Amino acid sequence: MSEHVSPLDATFLELEQADESAHMHIGGVLVFDPPSPSAQELSDRLEARLRTLPRYRQRLSSTHTGGLSWPSWEEEPDFDIARHVHRAALPSPGGEAELMEWVADYWSHRLDRRHPLWDVVILEGLADGRWALATKTHHCMVDGVGSMDVGDVLLDTEPDAPPPAPRPPRPRRQESTLSSAGNAMRGAADAAVHPRAALARSRALASLILHDEVVPAPKSSLNQPIGEARRFAVVRVPLADLKAIKRVLGGTVNDVALAAISGGLRRMLEQRGDDLRAPGLRAMVPVNLRQAGERLALGNRITSLFVHLPVHEPDAAARYAAAVHEAETLKSGSQAVGGATLISLAGLAPPVIHSLLAQSLYATRLFNLTVTNVPGPQRTLYAGGSRLREIFGLVPLAAHHSVGVAILSYDGGVTFGIVGDRDTVPDLDVLAAGIESSIDELRKLAARTRRKARRRTLVKASHSS
Repeated sequence: MSEHVSPLDATFLELEQADESAHMHIGGVLVFDPPSPSAQELSDRLEARLRTLPRYRQRLSSTHTGGLSWPSWEEEPDFDIARHVHRAALPSPGGEAELMEWVADYWSHRLDRRHPLWDVVILEGLADGRWALATKTHHCMVDGVGSMDVGDVLLDTEPDAPPPAPRPPRPRRQESTLSSAGNAMRGAADAAVHPRAALARSRALASLILHDEVVPAPKSSLNQPIGEARRFAVVRVPLADLKAIKRVLGGTVNDVALAAISGGLRRMLEQRGDDLRAPGLRAMVPVNLRQAGERLALGNRITSLFVHLPVHEPDAAARYAAAVHEAETLKSGSQAVGGATLISLAGLAPPVIHSLLAQSLYATRLFNLTVTNVPGPQRTLYAGGSRLREIFGLVPLAAHHSVGVAILSYDGGVTFGIVGDRDTVPDLDVLAAGIESSIDELRKLAARTRRKARRRTLVKASHSS
């Protein structure tokens, strides 16, 4: 029996249909040491391993949502992996500027819904003989954590590892799928018989979603109509640096990352002349809902937290303290449960009018930007014997959201993948430089705090003696 798209997965299809500027694919760039494989070698390798991921050979039964039932996943009868694996080369000299420009253009184009919703490019011509895999996969297929599980299947832990034995992915619970389908069918039947009442209930639910946060997200130049083209930048930092900061200042690595992003946003918005008042900006931060050991579960297993970013704080120490306090407040609350409840309630709406709720869940009233943090493997991975050096990722931009940040860790390093609308964010480099500067400020703050603590210890020891 074919599996229907879940209401949450359908949300990302709806957002694209509602606005041409919204691109709902996630993506990644994986940079490897030489030598690079041929397109045929990579295709053969992917085809062998995709047996464990049948969704990657499936397409949607309909290119649009909005009928009386959700689209379902069906086998593509003429599946051709050559349609999904391509080859390209950077212009000389293949440095950072050329890579960022190529990636921005690649991620500016939507996937074709008539075929399985993923694409891979073997990208050659990087400096020092390196090469990359650039990917994009529609968010209706997989979320960020799920995409890392897929990467585990496609990559090796040893340079000369044999291909893994095929193993089936962990299936969705059948009762959950049937329940969602049943709710959708009942909702569709109700909408057909009582269309005005169904629309009124959906509008009421949209109002509930929009007012879940009592105070709306602050007004910001980040939220304005955007175009279809993107800019991209990457900030790199050793994971050990972020851990050293949090050991001295308290909090978590995620707190360090969010404080650094807050500082970067402050620099950019100050230069724009934005009015920076408390509580700053509000970020939508997806939260993984997978059970321990639940791997290769495609589709989305997420809810959302709405996190205040203290961009109004001019002082790095105060900004960091505010970020840690915000995290502690969220941990002690039930916001994640509330977010999951809203998503579940939205799933009760019939497909024909679900778009209204999808747009409500991603409205600028709720949040100013999206920030994802996906923990990757802390061991070295390989592809065909070539060492994977770094990974950076893409977070989708919903309509009227001009900036997003994808934090990704791998093998002792952390990357901040910063995406921006090409038309309205010509100053994306200011944000990237601001994040780097904020991390440096936090390093220095941690060093000063460490020195003060050491002096206090020495003074106390001398008094004791």
